[in-house]
Amino acid sequence: MEITLLVKSILGLVVVLGLLIFLLILPGKTKKTQKKSGEKTLKTPVTKELEPTLEDLRKVIKNKKSTEAELKEALETVIKKYGKVHKKLGLRAHPDFDIYMDMLFTICRHPNTNKDIIVQFDRDLGRLNPEYKKEINEAITKGLNSRGI
Repeated sequence: MEITLLVKSILGLVVVLGLLIFLLILPGKTKKTQKKSGEKTLKTPVTKELEPTLEDLRKVIKNKKSTEAELKEALETVIKKYGKVHKKLGLRAHPDFDIYMDMLFTICRHPNTNKDIIVQFDRDLGRLNPEYKKEINEAITKGLNSRGI
C-alpha cells in the first residue's frame, strides 16, 4: 500500500510539473503575437515632453545598459527636481530616504559609472541634505565595498 501511494504521489508531481512548464511557455508565445499585432499599429509621437518621475529616473539608474551620459543626466535631474529629502523623524531617517539609499548603492555598482559621477552625486545630495550626510556616506561605502573589485 505504501508503494502505490508513493507512485501516485510521484505521478501527481510530474503532472503538476508538466502543467507549470506549459504555463511558463504559454506567456512567451502570447508576447510574440502581441509584438506582431503591435507592429501593425502606428505609434503617434508624443510632442509634449513630460517631466520624468523619480521612478523613471530610478529605472535608468538600475538599467545595466545605461551609458555614462544617461547616468549623469539622470542623477543631475534627480538632484535638480527631487534632491531635497524630508527631514529626519527623530533619529531615524525618513522612509523616502530609502529610495536615495538604493540609488546610491546602485550607482556605485553600475558597470558604466565612474568616480566623477559618484562623487558629484554624493556632494550634491549631501549639500542639499546635510542631516543625512552620515547615511549617504554609509550607502556609498556599502556600494563600493560590494563591487568586489
